[in-house]
Amino acid sequence: MADTATPRAPGRNQKGSGSGGRGRGGENRGRNDRDEGDDLIDKLVHINRVSKVIKGGRRFSFSALVVVGDGRGRVGYGTGKAREVPEAIRKATDQAKRDMIRVPLREGRTLHHDILGRFGAGKVFMRAAPPGTGIIAGGPMRAVFETMGVQDVVAKSIGTSNPHNMIKATFEALKVCQSPRGIASRRGKKVGEIVARRTDQLETA
Repeated sequence: MADTATPRAPGRNQKGSGSGGRGRGGENRGRNDRDEGDDLIDKLVHINRVSKVIKGGRRFSFSALVVVGDGRGRVGYGTGKAREVPEAIRKATDQAKRDMIRVPLREGRTLHHDILGRFGAGKVFMRAAPPGTGIIAGGPMRAVFETMGVQDVVAKSIGTSNPHNMIKATFEALKVCQSPRGIASRRGKKVGEIVARRTDQLETA
């Protein structure tokens, strides 16, 4: 009796410890993969409290405006509305991640050319800047440049101060930003010809 019962206990213990180790290892690997894959930068631009009058009182909700970027030229914005602030921010962040655009950057630090963007009453003007200038822009526009990875830029909001219209006008301008490589590929020319022509125009001006 004792001889038949003795081998069973180590077998059960070894099997249990092995399966537990594999389970914990799988969970840890899953968490590490999720953490390493999420390298986006998000910034909260604006939160607005909205009240709705209903029978028996008021119902409050919150709307959030969030900008998300990877610091290498990809950026997006989103809005979210919920009864609680964290849920509104989460919805806005998810929408911003889905609607990201890629903006070509010169030397990875500034824009290729000056841009003018309009949306509704919002009007923004952005200019490329030399190294060391920094980000000279106000509130919502600064959040876009920081998350996008721009280091040197001069921007000015001429129209409304509404953060939603400012963000949308900024994105309308960034969508038309072009690089010499993209223009050369569409025209069937070399990049050197496009850059040389731009240099001649600047010297003439």
